[in-house]
Amino acid sequence: MTTEEAKKIRIADYLHSLGYFPVKQQGVNLWYKSPFREENEPSFKVNTEREQWFDFGLEKGGNIIALAAHLYATESVPYILKRIEEQTPHVRPVSFSFRRQSATEPSFQQLDIVQLSSPALLSYLQERGINTALAKKECREAHFTNNGKRYFAIAFPNISGGYEIRNRYFKGCIAPKEISHIRQSGEPRKACYVFEGFMDYLSFLTLRLESCPQFPDFDRQDYMVLNSVANVSKALYPLGSYERIHCFLDNDRAGMEALQQIRKEYDNTRHIRDASHIYSGCKDLNEYLQKRAETKKQAQSIKVKTPPNKPGGFRL
Repeated sequence: MTTEEAKKIRIADYLHSLGYFPVKQQGVNLWYKSPFREENEPSFKVNTEREQWFDFGLEKGGNIIALAAHLYATESVPYILKRIEEQTPHVRPVSFSFRRQSATEPSFQQLDIVQLSSPALLSYLQERGINTALAKKECREAHFTNNGKRYFAIAFPNISGGYEIRNRYFKGCIAPKEISHIRQSGEPRKACYVFEGFMDYLSFLTLRLESCPQFPDFDRQDYMVLNSVANVSKALYPLGSYERIHCFLDNDRAGMEALQQIRKEYDNTRHIRDASHIYSGCKDLNEYLQKRAETKKQAQSIKVKTPPNKPGGFRL
């Protein structure tokens, strides 16, 4: 993606893909609660004609490049363009449009959250290597209307009543955007495993079940899903209640920066473990799971037993 291509993306659509929604509309201006901090009143404005934003708290603004630079705390244009490119394919296929909505019209109409059962969604999860029985326990299914069109997607709940939603063609968020914190019943756990997205969380559960089908030990620790590295600041306070924090973040710059934020906060008082070495060479845990499944499939096709601890040897 070039700089000019990035500038053609509407800022409102980009914010939507990240889980941020306008609180009100005044003419060509959309008002948001700032994506850079917690606040009660919206102070972040997007001019939909000029495609410019301005944050009155920061007293700064600009185009989509400047916005991504602030969101990811970097001045590296190649890195910024890569992050925008990774996000925008999930916006374009469904053409979510803010300009057609009134100030009071919700982004998702006729929302219905039901049990995950769609054959298309379960097939998509299987393609990603996810155990669908586990997914049914952790996820729901969202049916909604947007701009007069009906959609359905996997819905993963967060702690504030919102959902991360995803299907084969897009990913997004039903507000509010928040972390997901899965706590076990009984005595408080001493360890928490942290994931960037819920696909990685489901990948971990799938790998643990395959590794130890009789006693997978799902409940030995709590789990936290950031639902975006931009949410890492929201995770810091609840992570403070654990003695051990195991991070399964992406093998990219954003994942490394999120890990460093956690380490900066707790490295002197908590045991912080970077578990990304488990899926070294892969972007994330789900990619590792998919490659592992493909390797096993190829091995079975030529009737060769997969050696222990080779690509299928998931150990923790």
